[in-house]
Amino acid sequence: MPRAPGVLEKAAALLRALSAAESGATTTDLATTTGQPRATTHRLLESLAAEGLADRDPATGRWYLGPETYVLGVAAAARYDLTNEARASVHRLAKETGESAFFSVRRGDEVVVLLREDGDFPIRSYVLYESARFPLGVVSAGVAILAHLPARDVDAFLARADPTAEWGPQHAEALVRERLAATRRTGWSLNPGLVVEGSWGMAAAVFDKAGRPEWALTLTGVEQRFRADRQPVLGRLLLEEAHRLSRLA
Repeated sequence: MPRAPGVLEKAAALLRALSAAESGATTTDLATTTGQPRATTHRLLESLAAEGLADRDPATGRWYLGPETYVLGVAAAARYDLTNEARASVHRLAKETGESAFFSVRRGDEVVVLLREDGDFPIRSYVLYESARFPLGVVSAGVAILAHLPARDVDAFLARADPTAEWGPQHAEALVRERLAATRRTGWSLNPGLVVEGSWGMAAAVFDKAGRPEWALTLTGVEQRFRADRQPVLGRLLLEEAHRLSRLA
């Protein structure tokens, strides 16, 4: 029988939910997102606020990540974060392609967007934004990372995850595996409007010193900007920047 989540796991779930709430969230919102009773959610939020890990706007009642999370993030950045180095890659990708460029990090079974920069093409895709979270295998960054994990890890993830419930039948296991195989062949992943129709994305994985795919660089835009004859060009640019960052990791 699965073990019931403890207090730390419940608190961690709230912090992850807050990190994805760009405009803050109410207690009820957070209770719904984490699947916890509202009273429990409120009690945990008050405890997190007392430690500076959560903060509540007195005017709106909405909750946000607290200032202590910034301090912790800065302290951890030296070991885990490539963000400063990635800024240059994201800038070059946006400037050279005209598309929106992103840098994401793997966190367990999810990818989290850390950086975004828009190119000069006037029509944009807004599926991704800083702090957005998606399961592995859904957006192109998650596909790129999942494709380069060991086979046993891929099998274990697909056995416990069912993205079709939230993201539709186009994310059934057999179809995800097809996209993983295609990514291994080319080196870069392609999301042909599977999250939002007409919004396409491509990504390349960035590896740590042990050869694990822990980050990804992404380009997104409208469908006509990702036509078949342009994909190899975009893929080459993504791979060049991904290889550069992997050498720095």
